[in-house]
Amino acid sequence: MDVKINSSSEIVVYGNIKNVNDYQEIKRIVTEMLREGSGQLNIKMPDSFSITSSIIGYFLKLVYQDGIKLSIMVSDERLFCLMNDLRLTEAFNVQKVTLQDM
Repeated sequence: MDVKINSSSEIVVYGNIKNVNDYQEIKRIVTEMLREGSGQLNIKMPDSFSITSSIIGYFLKLVYQDGIKLSIMVSDERLFCLMNDLRLTEAFNVQKVTLQDM
């Protein structure tokens, strides 16, 4: 997994999110970005077909405790279905898009 910062409020997560090291890297980058004062976070996931429970918990904290407006764009149908099954599409404003739209 690799994370690229596109702007002060947008990151792109390349590769599959699968372990605690991935969680720690995403959390570190997002925490640094939010220290700059952004109240919004856009995350693009062009490759991942999964997401760890620790990242889900961290994102829930951002949305419900910290009041961050979160938007996640995914291209993999499996990840979108997982988020939908867990009823996270509304909380995380998850959108299913094509790779070209990322």
